[in-house]
Amino acid sequence: MAEFTMELNDEQKEVRDWLHGFAADVIRPAAAEWDEREETPWPVIQEAAKVGIYSLDFYAQQYFDPTGLGIPMAMEELFWGDAGIALSIVGTGLAAVGVLANGTEEQIGTWIPQMYGDANDVKVAAFCSSEPDAGSDVASMRTRAVYDEAKDEWVLNGTKTWATNGGIANVHVVVAVVDPELGSKGHASFIIPPGTEGLSQGQKFKKHGIRASHTAEVVLDNVRVPGSCLLGGKEKLDERLARAREKARQGGERVKNAAMATFEASRPAVGAMAVGTARAAYEVALDYATTREQFGRPIVDNQGVAFQLADMRTSIDAARLLVWRASWMAVNGKPFTAAEGSMSKLFASETAKKVTGQAIQILGGNGYTREYPVERMHRDAAIYTIFEGTSEIQRLVIARTLAGVPIR
Repeated sequence: MAEFTMELNDEQKEVRDWLHGFAADVIRPAAAEWDEREETPWPVIQEAAKVGIYSLDFYAQQYFDPTGLGIPMAMEELFWGDAGIALSIVGTGLAAVGVLANGTEEQIGTWIPQMYGDANDVKVAAFCSSEPDAGSDVASMRTRAVYDEAKDEWVLNGTKTWATNGGIANVHVVVAVVDPELGSKGHASFIIPPGTEGLSQGQKFKKHGIRASHTAEVVLDNVRVPGSCLLGGKEKLDERLARAREKARQGGERVKNAAMATFEASRPAVGAMAVGTARAAYEVALDYATTREQFGRPIVDNQGVAFQLADMRTSIDAARLLVWRASWMAVNGKPFTAAEGSMSKLFASETAKKVTGQAIQILGGNGYTREYPVERMHRDAAIYTIFEGTSEIQRLVIARTLAGVPIR
């Protein structure tokens, strides 16, 4: 077990500074343009690939950091640069986590490289779980996967929504119902290889924030994939379903489903994204408050402004510590007995919304214009309390975990 420490080691500091430089020199200068265009920033993703940030190797190095701080540190720095562009760079990671959490070694080795491509031909991947009638309520999922034993193929039908990189991805990871009677316990994850017939992009959403990240519906119309595309394999699925049926007969017990396994692994990372956005807005506000003069003195001399800055910084640091704790626990196999992963995502998300709003208030009229980045940061921050489990769902998860009540 890695010893817990509050100090980053020399290697981590070097990576952090490298990422910060890329965020400052490449991401930030492009942020306003791609926000206005509302398009995937392929040139920036390619630059990230060229320097090694957008790659399986980099992701793996941070993912397997024994302290657990590699991923949250990377997320904070990239999202400090710009949330929309950063999500375009890291969005593939959620699909990769889906494969890592549920797939076999062969599936991991086969599909994750295809999610990224290479520096000369970058690719992206999409994780597809939410549906028009089943967002937080995963038990209401309708996308079905039916096994054709004669051909050893799975046939998928349904519509997914709110999919980052949906429809433009080289590889899609789709969560579908294989046993409707088991509710959320009857789900499984599938790889949809590139060029598979029957998969198409539905509506592309025009969003309030993170507009440089592509979000769309994914339509599955009699999509056929080989049996080998079932993450984890059919033998493992059959065993899991049999256990779930037995538990149901015995009165019910929590059984982890494919979507929840992915979200549990990624929630602290989302918290780190929120910390990065909050920190960026705070730094703009602090700089403005120390240089902007009113009545012959910097506005930071006003107690109303100074106290806001103090609260902003305190909340950001507290959010980061919650994220680091959850990340350390996860990599060291410590169970989230108090839903620490959800705690980190909840607090960091709410902090990002509040801090970016306070930044606008400190900048006054300037903060409300697009001449200053806090307006964009505030729009971007709104997503953190919504995706990968709303703040209300996080509170529900935390409360039920504390009370020992099953999370459905």
